[in-house]
Amino acid sequence: MTIKTTAADGIGTLTLDRPPLNILSRAMLAELRDGLGEMAAREDVRVLLLRAEGEHFSAGADVGEHLPPEFEEMIPEFLDTIRAIDAFPLPVIAAVQGRCLGGGFELVQAADVVVAGRGALFGQPEIVLGVSAPAACALLPTLVPRSLAAEILLTGDPMTAECALQAGLAGLVVDDDRLEEAARTLAQRMARHSGAALRLTKKALRAGLSAAREAALRESGRIYTEELMHTADAVEGLRAFVEKRTPEWTGRWTKSGRFPSGGTRPWRTCCTKSGSSSRTPTSRPCSAGARRAGK
Repeated sequence: MTIKTTAADGIGTLTLDRPPLNILSRAMLAELRDGLGEMAAREDVRVLLLRAEGEHFSAGADVGEHLPPEFEEMIPEFLDTIRAIDAFPLPVIAAVQGRCLGGGFELVQAADVVVAGRGALFGQPEIVLGVSAPAACALLPTLVPRSLAAEILLTGDPMTAECALQAGLAGLVVDDDRLEEAARTLAQRMARHSGAALRLTKKALRAGLSAAREAALRESGRIYTEELMHTADAVEGLRAFVEKRTPEWTGRWTKSGRFPSGGTRPWRTCCTKSGSSSRTPTSRPCSAGARRAGK
């Protein structure tokens, strides 16, 4: 099992347990969806804490499972996991340490509140591999100004916890050794309240956003599977990553966004080794985060 599930004192806890990097495989995502369903059905749970074992929250999804033809199942399953977090009927708090990149960052974007250790790094490095982050493309513009969402997605540069706090992506930043305590204290402050009131407040909080976010997730997923993955660069970038070499970009795609029926697709001879979507990151300055509304 790669997801630990516990509940006590009104707080349900789901723990990513695949250290050191907690790479998100399809099997792990299925376990996470099951855990979310279990927690949502429990009458004794009033708050959900999403956390991870080890030094890092998650360095992203399994790149090998993004290669053709497996992406045709991986991407919809991943987006279903994001939907399950986003639509969870009770408050969701994410406790983040170390690397929170790629798919790991997208999980966090669906939470209600993020508590981060001071050493955490957040980022969407998918563009470096010639692909995109479908959930982040849908969710980030609802969380930060559009220009900042674009910078995060189009540069692939990670940001520090302090930058995430300035940008509004993190609600609280604490010393790394206080992360668990701080996240649980916040959860306890919520869990002391009526479960019915928490559920209905969460429902009202999402009322004006849920339809738009769902439409954006659906379209972003379609663009990824039906257009992006039919470009030569997407497959080249993923293959180069698992083969540990520099990609050679061509910018080629078909006029329709699809390769002709019976034609040669760029992924026919692709490698299927697994890997994560994160190289060793170097964080950027907080310039973009400081440009959020009101700064």
